[in-house]
Amino acid sequence: MPENILVAVAWPYANAEIHVGNLAGSYLPADIYARYHRLKGNRVLMVSGSDAHGTPVTVKADALGQPPRQVFETYHRGFLETFIKLGLAYDLFTHTDTLNHYRVVQDIFLRLLEHGYLYREKQLMMYSPTSGRFLPDRYVEGTCPICGYPDARGDQCDNCGNLLDAIQLINPRSKIDGSRPEVRETEHFFLDLAKLAPQIGAWLDDDKEHWKPNVLTFARNQVRQGLHGRPITRDLDWGIPVPLAGWEGKCIYVWFEAVIGYLSASIEWAANRGQPDAWKDWWYDPAARTVYFIGKDNIPFHAVIWPGQLIGTGRLYEDDPSKRLNLPYDVPANEFMNLEGQKISGSRNWAVWANDFLSRYDPDPLRYYLTAVMPETRDVDFAWDDFLRRNNDELVATWGNLANRALTFAYRNFDRRVPEPGALDEADQALLARIEAAFEPVGALYDGCKFRAALGTAMDLAGEVNRYLDRKAPWSQIKSDPPAAATTLYVTLRAIDSLRVLLAPVLPFTNQQLHEMLGYSGDTLGRQRIETVREAEGKEHLALTYDGSALALRWEPSRLPPGQLLRPPRPLFKKLDESIVAAERARIGQTWGL
Repeated sequence: MPENILVAVAWPYANAEIHVGNLAGSYLPADIYARYHRLKGNRVLMVSGSDAHGTPVTVKADALGQPPRQVFETYHRGFLETFIKLGLAYDLFTHTDTLNHYRVVQDIFLRLLEHGYLYREKQLMMYSPTSGRFLPDRYVEGTCPICGYPDARGDQCDNCGNLLDAIQLINPRSKIDGSRPEVRETEHFFLDLAKLAPQIGAWLDDDKEHWKPNVLTFARNQVRQGLHGRPITRDLDWGIPVPLAGWEGKCIYVWFEAVIGYLSASIEWAANRGQPDAWKDWWYDPAARTVYFIGKDNIPFHAVIWPGQLIGTGRLYEDDPSKRLNLPYDVPANEFMNLEGQKISGSRNWAVWANDFLSRYDPDPLRYYLTAVMPETRDVDFAWDDFLRRNNDELVATWGNLANRALTFAYRNFDRRVPEPGALDEADQALLARIEAAFEPVGALYDGCKFRAALGTAMDLAGEVNRYLDRKAPWSQIKSDPPAAATTLYVTLRAIDSLRVLLAPVLPFTNQQLHEMLGYSGDTLGRQRIETVREAEGKEHLALTYDGSALALRWEPSRLPPGQLLRPPRPLFKKLDESIVAAERARIGQTWGL
């Protein structure tokens, strides 16, 4: 029976290009997971979008002298184009400045207010006399009062991960002009996390054995240390208005509304398909799995606060009182990826930008490398010499060369067809049996978000097939025993056919090429496209959509038929020259994008 799998992916702030740290942290793991479950025949809904209202967007807009909407729309379009190039198959990638998102956020706000989980309180906030306005938390930087990190943000310290309030910072400064802000009083709505804490804690203490220990420990510790009310409105003119009379000039704060995007995007996806209730299969079915792919800096919001918002809301757009919105099944947060021994920094252009990378290299080598070194349990480093080594020694020499030499030999010597085998000997049967047996454990690794191990297992098997082919040596067999050579080539092509399925979630583009070279027809990638979504009141927005309804691939071992007509073989990967390492290192720090 197919499962309903919601793949909820972190929403990027629409103020900067996508870099390899973003990809390794959440976007690529989510796509691998979604592609695996689609191959399994499960009903996958993968959603996300651009965070249009985040303070980083307004900071960027101030720096460029442009309206926030112009800035976020520019970056949003760039995200859509980048994700298509990388093969990130979102069923819907939208943004938070849609009428649908406004409605869902405001309805959840009112629902929480109705249930007694919001309260009003006067608050001391940072005010900039020089610019004449209250400063959102991210407009304030200073020294973290907990760990002493000198560049902590007003909402969170990137060094120790603790949530902060801007007035806690030591030696605070405005990001706008570097001036020292002063503390003034203003009134806001707060989410009553203390009231929700017992329910959040009980949920976290329930069966969570499949969670990463660091994620679960961090979340439980936050609850045990005590949760406190957190303001969810701000004195802003860019964002979603508070849906109450007398609160004009204040907006719902981004940390509260952006996570609601997972739900609003699901609702938008259903409406766009003409099936307005279809989203409920993922949000109300208790057997559905909702998996949130984020970086470790977002653990508090997704493992504590968002569950609290869902608990407090209960149900939405659903008459049945017994139904409640599903809480996260898993939050497999990744650690950070650094670059050449230093922390990735967009402001310093210390990054490998995805679009810049793709202007010189193919997408599958990047997907392969980021998966091979993915920061699943610890921080890792992107190093150009390691990328070169893995591309040449693993992708080209182990996998690409195996596929190319077997296909080329069969194409040239067996009438461009899959050879007709004779009886399989013990070695032939053992190889195919070993690869068939790998589908269950490799699938379990993909399902458990252990992508490095899944990739490593498949590549180890590719090494075994190489050794089998070298031992059998069909180029020698064909001189004295053509039927034996035919059997060897048939077994090798069957093994390659199975291996491409095991590798398909990581290497979708070359999987399609190999699919065609083996003589199959049909699409294994799925159709990605940028669409214009029409809203009410003449409004419209761009979104990325995906159609994988007719995928010509399933998570099962090869059944490659003898005699199938092969297409002309060609190399899957390019060997790279060692000179790229110095050239790419020299590029780091150069300006890219806006």
